[in-house]
Amino acid sequence: MTDSESDLLARVPTQLFIDGQWTDAADARTFAVRDPATGAVIREIADASPADGLRALDAAVAAQEAWAATAPRERSDILRRAFDLVRAHAEDLALLMTLEMGKPLAEARGEVAYGGEFLRWFSEEAVRVAGRYGSNPEGTGRVVVSQRPVGPCFFITPWNFPLAMATRKIAPALAAGCTVVIKPAELTPLTTLFFTQLLVEAGVPAGVVNVVTTTSSGDVSAPIIADPRLRKLSFTGSTPVGRKLMAQAAEGVLRVSMELGGNAPFVVFDDADLDKAVDGAMLAKFRNIGQACTAANRFIVHEAVASEFSRRVSERVAAMTIGRGTEDGVQIGPLIDDRAVAKAGELVADAVERGARVVTGGHAVEGEGTFYEPTVVEGVTAGSAILREEIFGPVLAISTFSDEDEAVRLANDTEYGLVSYVFTQDLARGHRMIDRLETGMMGLNVGVVSNAAAPFGGVKQSGVGREGGLEGIHEYLSVKYTLIPN
Repeated sequence: MTDSESDLLARVPTQLFIDGQWTDAADARTFAVRDPATGAVIREIADASPADGLRALDAAVAAQEAWAATAPRERSDILRRAFDLVRAHAEDLALLMTLEMGKPLAEARGEVAYGGEFLRWFSEEAVRVAGRYGSNPEGTGRVVVSQRPVGPCFFITPWNFPLAMATRKIAPALAAGCTVVIKPAELTPLTTLFFTQLLVEAGVPAGVVNVVTTTSSGDVSAPIIADPRLRKLSFTGSTPVGRKLMAQAAEGVLRVSMELGGNAPFVVFDDADLDKAVDGAMLAKFRNIGQACTAANRFIVHEAVASEFSRRVSERVAAMTIGRGTEDGVQIGPLIDDRAVAKAGELVADAVERGARVVTGGHAVEGEGTFYEPTVVEGVTAGSAILREEIFGPVLAISTFSDEDEAVRLANDTEYGLVSYVFTQDLARGHRMIDRLETGMMGLNVGVVSNAAAPFGGVKQSGVGREGGLEGIHEYLSVKYTLIPN
């Protein structure tokens, strides 16, 4: 570890953040955070108990009334200052993400820019929460429709985008006037802790944002979700966990936002610009080492261009540089842990057993760290696990189709519906695919769709609700109607 890395890690808080104070876990337990590129422990931090989680909720509840009454302009200014601080500390945040999650430093810098934009966007939306006023149809009174903060929120964030997943939830909640308890992922909590310091510096009052880190996610989360004072639950993660959380939330009839699993189709038609399709494939598949819910999972390529597409993309993939994300030129960092490496290997092996062929890659990398070679598998057949399960690794799986109807059938043949990618130069076909593909988002001739100004979310078992865009703040607002007689 370099001196600059050690210096940065020394500046990361190691405690829980409750009611404006950094505090140890009630029983003083801690846990280790590791660098997946080396396996080395990089920080020991507080391991919260269920009692700590409820202390955090107590603080959020106590702060709710005052924060909801805070002027929208003041909330806006705080979020704008937080955005400025994120930009000022961009290199610290990027390096911290690379150390605890493994993504290449260049991609981590991209996440800082992306994550920061939610702070800027919702700083602008905070002052634009609207209502309406008018006569009722009978002419006997006036209708007033207003929007009020939902109330205290509980956020559970994933390990793969440690900054962006925090800002994407915290920013709209604060803009709307809601207080927050956030539980970052056990594998990558350091970025959230560092970001919390920036929120404090930006002027977020005590109790408005509270952070609990823990290795006992279910035990800590359950009593918070069951508490009748909580009004909103937002989770990003797997569909099986999301189902369990929704069942828990149903007891209290909580508002929920769930951004769950994906199985994104990447459809290449025979008239596609293959240069653009290959560029899009590299972004859609290998960004974040394939560890993204928006990652292209199934490459469905027209049989007339499948061979050429496979050749071009395989050349690019074979040339990718593997290594620790802090090293210059690295494009593929480590997967998050040994289980992720094993899963990638199992999916490739199953595809090969069913008739597919590995064009390049296909193996775990020996030595320290949790690395898997960037891989292309072609000729993947129906029934292969790699077509059903979210890969979450650097494996590009190609199957073929013969006509548009078959492409649509294959693309929609999944319980998930988060995002799709389509490459065609036929504008009419592009519009048909927008209508026919069962996903909440779609990239037409592009390989990345995420943007703070756009609503992020899926259909079917990819979740409910939207994050970002004009729609994002409404997840944290309740509509209130008042009748005033004439």
